[in-house]
Formats: sequence, C-alpha cells, structure tokens
Amino acid sequence: MAATPSPSDAPLDGRHRVVVIGGGSAGISVAARLRRAGITDITLIEPSDTHWYQPLWTLVGGGQAPLSGTRRPEGSVIPDGVRWIRRRAVAVDAEARTVRLSGGDHLSYEFLVMAPGIQLDWNGVPGLAEAVGHDVVSSNYAPEYAPRTWDLIKRMRSGTAVFTHPATPLKCGGAPQKIAYLAADHWRRQKVLGDIRVVLVIPDPAMFKVPAWSQVLEKVAARYGIEVRLRSEMTAVDGDARELTVTDHANGTKETLGYDFLHAVPPQSAPDWVKESPLADPASPQGFVAADKHTLRHPLHDNVFALGDVANLPTSKTGAAVRKQAPVVAGNLLEVMNGRSPSHRYDGYTSCPLVTARDRMLLAEFDYDLKPTPTFPLLDPFKERRSMWLFKRYGLPPVYWHGMLTGRL
Repeated sequence: MAATPSPSDAPLDGRHRVVVIGGGSAGISVAARLRRAGITDITLIEPSDTHWYQPLWTLVGGGQAPLSGTRRPEGSVIPDGVRWIRRRAVAVDAEARTVRLSGGDHLSYEFLVMAPGIQLDWNGVPGLAEAVGHDVVSSNYAPEYAPRTWDLIKRMRSGTAVFTHPATPLKCGGAPQKIAYLAADHWRRQKVLGDIRVVLVIPDPAMFKVPAWSQVLEKVAARYGIEVRLRSEMTAVDGDARELTVTDHANGTKETLGYDFLHAVPPQSAPDWVKESPLADPASPQGFVAADKHTLRHPLHDNVFALGDVANLPTSKTGAAVRKQAPVVAGNLLEVMNGRSPSHRYDGYTSCPLVTARDRMLLAEFDYDLKPTPTFPLLDPFKERRSMWLFKRYGLPPVYWHGMLTGRL
C-alpha cells in the first residue's frame, strides 16, 4: 500500500472526519479497518518515515533475527486513501476538537483516535541515559541498541550479567526476562554459563502476573541458575564504574551490584504532551489516556477513542492486544459516527510470547481476569515448545505485515 499526499501537499484546513494520531501498529490497523469500511476522510499524523515490527527486537538482541527484517518505510504501510501528515502532534484541545502540530499548525477533527504509543524515559533512572549504548550496557527496547545486545552476549565469557525490568507499565512486559533466557541458553551452549553470574531484577512479587506461567518461569530461571530479585528495581547506574543500584522495595534496602554486561529496560510513560492533555487519565501516574476498558472510548469525550500502548487499560501492552483492540475501536467508531451506541467490546485479551531458550517458547494468552485464553486450545500452553518459537520467528511477522496492518486480521 502506498501513502497518498506527502506532508507538503496534505491540506490542514477544514475539518477532518477522522484523525488518527500515531502510525504504529495501533494507528495503522484502525485506519486500515476504517478504509475497508468505506470511510474516505482519514488523516494520519505520524512524524517517522520508518515503521518497526518491534516484537522481533528481542530475537535481534538474541542473535536470531536481523534488524533489517523489522523495518519498512512508513509510507508502504499507510492504507491507500489515507492522508499522511508527517508531523508530530504536540497538543490536543478536546473541547475545540483540534490538534496542534509541530510547527504551530492546527487541524480540526470530528473524531479522534489516540495511538501515539509509549515513551522510553531513559532519564528516569539516574545514569542510564549516559550509560546505554556505551561500554557493556545495551537494551533491546531501541533499534539502535538491539544488535549491540547480541555483540555483548557473544563476547561475554565470565563475570556478572544483569537484566532489569522497570516498575512502570511497559510494552511487551515479558521482554526484559526473555533476553535473559536467550543469553543464558547461549552461554550454556558455549559451556561458559558456569562462569557467569546472571541476575534478573523484577519489580513485581512474582515472575509473571498469571500464576500458572509464573511457576513455569521460576523453573526456567532455576534451570539456568539465574538469581531472581523480586519486588526490586534498578534505581541508578554508574557506567564508568560498571555498577548499578538495586532497590528492594520489600524491605527498603539498596544494594550496589557490579556488572560486566547490563541489559537495561527504561521506565516508560505516555508521551509528555499526552500527559499534559485533557485526555490523560488522572488515575495514571504515567499519563496514559483514559479509556473505557471494554469500548475503548474516552469517558469524557465521546468522539475520542484510544488503543495500544498509550491507553490506560488494565492489561499488558502488546501487539497481540492491539490486534484485538483495533476491530473494537474501528467498529465502535463507525457506530458512533452513525449515531449509535458502541456495542463492540474488548475483553482485555493480550499475549506474551515468552521465549525461554534459543529454540523454545511459551505462549501466554489471557484476558482482564487473567484467565488463560489459548489460541491453540489442544496444545498445553504451559509447555515450552519449539513449534511456538518457530511461530514467533517465522509465522507472526507476515501475519503482522500482511494481515494486521491491512485490517484483514
């Protein structure tokens, strides 16, 4: 699919029927579904010229996929007939129904879809912004660092490796520990795992929010001899000294850990301009957008919907969640546009492909009630499987590019 008008010829005057903020998986999926339903006046606001398939970044960091396979030109995924404004949204006036863009221009909307994604707060941990990407510190949460993760894993033969998980909501909540398992399995195969101390720092009281999968992951960590620090988080980094501070929130103590390799995941939040907007949920410390958890409609502005990482929903922020949210938003928006009440409902479905080895994976699927909702009910979802790993590596990317982003799945 090709983009229509370029930023230079995209008209800003007049009222736009539907404005979608964000050209990631959430925004593109909704725009595609609306186009398939016959909506012709759709404007997409997205400053980036690259669209990333982020779920593969863990495998890039684990040496199992090339970074080049995770990106495509943004224009190639924008549905035909959707007007692309390649600018940043910087403010929303929900009462006036306007969006302010970088450069100072405004555009008006009848209906607004909020899907600008999540913000990586590298400065949220003292010293992290200065350390990441240098020396022995990396992170799979940014494409410029993911290949470096694999380089550091390959080179390590002894010492201490630390993997951290922030205390904030984050995209793909299992990713901070998946790379620990990939690294440990690589070191095991290289017969150096016995010389490497592996520490996994997790802020939650358990390995995973669903107890059945948490129990499996406890066994996985034990298999590799990983030290798991629950109810703990990294609160400072000294890149020059190769030291980090781990704060144990269970007892309030702090520990200084030296490291020879650090995979750090930064705290995350809504983009700053979203936090300051009237659409932010006062109940969200990170400023995520308020949305009814079933209809995904804003509770105060009935012409606004939110989905994806920016929505303040009580479920994990994953691409699989977006796949279930997009048809709900598109369907409910069409109903509201036609003067009807929204009837489509999102049940909180999300999925976390938990890679536990270089050729094994668990597929954790569950809803708002943490009830397992397996796509493949005849397969035991609590068993590590090579078939699931193959599905993640080779099955899901084409489903994403050719199904989800085109509004077919």
